Amino acid sequence: MASRLVLAAMAAVLGAVPALAETLVVVPNRVIYPGQTITPDALDLVPLRRKLSDPSGVLYDREEAVGQVASRTLLPGRMIPTGSMRQAYLVEPGKPVEVRFVQGGLQISITGVSLQSGAAGEMIRVRNADTGVVFSGIVMADGSVRVSAS
Repeated sequence: MASRLVLAAMAAVLGAVPALAETLVVVPNRVIYPGQTITPDALDLVPLRRKLSDPSGVLYDREEAVGQVASRTLLPGRMIPTGSMRQAYLVEPGKPVEVRFVQGGLQISITGVSLQSGAAGEMIRVRNADTGVVFSGIVMADGSVRVSAS
């Protein structure tokens, strides 16, 4: 037993065996379709078997994918490209949203109707429910839309 450990350690030092600190990548363990939210139980970490031409183009941390929404079909055992996911939409088209204008001590809130889907930080178009005027605002983390003076 001890001789095997010594041989394995020597081989690793000499480069005959891959180093113990292998690079792990995130892969789905089942098909994830576009529009589905990615859950922790749908992901596995597997050793990277080949050198990548663009190492920044795939996921290495499972937490980067959890809670995101697939924007294309993700196949089991295949690496997940970073551009194949998006944040979950907080605002859906046709749904009422709270629109807030804040400048200094002035705060104004109205109800609007979202004309586009949007995740936190994205700019979307909104229609004022009372006047019908269409304007743009930024989706906030709480699902409201912030507008500013133009």
